[in-house]
Amino acid sequence: MDIAIIGAGAAAVALLDALDPSDIRSVTVFDPATPPWRGRPYRPDLDSVLVNAPPEIMSIRSGDREHYARWLDGDAPAGTHLDERLGRPIPPRAVYGRYLVDTAEAALARFARTEVVDAAVTGVSLADRPTVRTADGRRYTADHVVLCVGGGVPRDGYGLAGAPGFVADPYPLRRTLADVPPRSDVAVIGTGLTAVDIVASLAARGHTGRISMVSRSGTLPFVWQRPVPTGLRYLAPDRLRSLEGPIGPAEFTDLIRRELADHGESWDALAAWIAAAWERGPEASLREQLALVDAPELGRRIVQEAAHTAGPIAWRLLRARDRERLRGRHFRTITSVASPMVPRNAALLLELFEAGALEVLPGIEKIEAGSEFEITHAAGVRTADIVINAVNPPPHAVPRAAEPLVSSLLAQGAVLDPDGGLAVDPGTGRVLVAGRPDRRLHVAGDLAGGGPFLVSGIPGVAAQASRAARSIGGVRSR
Repeated sequence: MDIAIIGAGAAAVALLDALDPSDIRSVTVFDPATPPWRGRPYRPDLDSVLVNAPPEIMSIRSGDREHYARWLDGDAPAGTHLDERLGRPIPPRAVYGRYLVDTAEAALARFARTEVVDAAVTGVSLADRPTVRTADGRRYTADHVVLCVGGGVPRDGYGLAGAPGFVADPYPLRRTLADVPPRSDVAVIGTGLTAVDIVASLAARGHTGRISMVSRSGTLPFVWQRPVPTGLRYLAPDRLRSLEGPIGPAEFTDLIRRELADHGESWDALAAWIAAAWERGPEASLREQLALVDAPELGRRIVQEAAHTAGPIAWRLLRARDRERLRGRHFRTITSVASPMVPRNAALLLELFEAGALEVLPGIEKIEAGSEFEITHAAGVRTADIVINAVNPPPHAVPRAAEPLVSSLLAQGAVLDPDGGLAVDPGTGRVLVAGRPDRRLHVAGDLAGGGPFLVSGIPGVAAQASRAARSIGGVRSR
């Protein structure tokens, strides 16, 4: 078989690592970004831009939680990059980028013929053997095409593009922060993990001006606790795959209750604690959560693990109206709990709060550019010299660079999923064309519709890549 892979980020690395080379004649990877394999998040950057999860959550090899940890052990002496509160190495993201590069290069060496084409793909023709068209006019035929397209760049939700002092896309921070005067007042749009990266990097560069994080909710991500084995039963992926959908929120909540009760925990107590954490304010909440990093209770750990491993399966079992309600009313709560910040960053933010160098402004209404930026929020108006955008694209959004590719597929009978992305067969990851799964066309990553809004987590990406490899011709034996 000849395989064409569109995109050269984490999903492509996971796919290359998973594919069985025995029946593959050639692999061609298309991506205009150079160098490949790191995607947008893991390019060389400041050392303050950290991986936001322990190694167990970051293995690019589905089913092998220790793959990344083994690579880390061989990359640097023991104790390097250690987050002492977490008890795990938390290296800069550029180090994780090297892991992706090494994994991709090792995987490519297993195939008889490989090529990496540094050109954007503008379309795929599905007549007979699929034909991939690139922006420079070249054409490549293949037996299978896998779309490993990433999530694109942040949205400019306040129409600030082109305004002096506005940073539309923060990464790489070593470039964008180089032009930020150290005494300037900086406003960061968003309070998620990207915003945490920006604040931590400003502090690492010795920024002395005021920093404000502004968003609608004003809520920060929760803080990772030390990882411990949970031994999921009711929320185990295989258990959920055996259920017949659709199921309602009450039935799914009952599964969570039973899982927590099986570990001596209470869902009602955990839900009440989460709700109370929102009311405490960011400074008090960080202080409490840092004190709980070593706490023995498993409740949050169970929910976090299940969100990444079982979440995509559970999401497909829910009715469309229930998915919409979760997305509309509980998006911020779920993402904050399921995708926490590492304790090292949490401690740094707490220090900045206590020193009066950082504030969080909720209820953002508008941002207007003039001689300085005017930010209207729930408590009044705040001005800033610099505004840095940390708002991620919506889940399953079609990146602007991929619009010609997606348009070419829609013209041939593919359709968009109501939840975003391309509609796919959930069992195989094959794109639905004229209502049927096309065995020649697969998706792994953010462009796959039908999945939850936790789309960028490495476990989910690796699982989708493994699914595509099985559909193409099998996952290689380890």
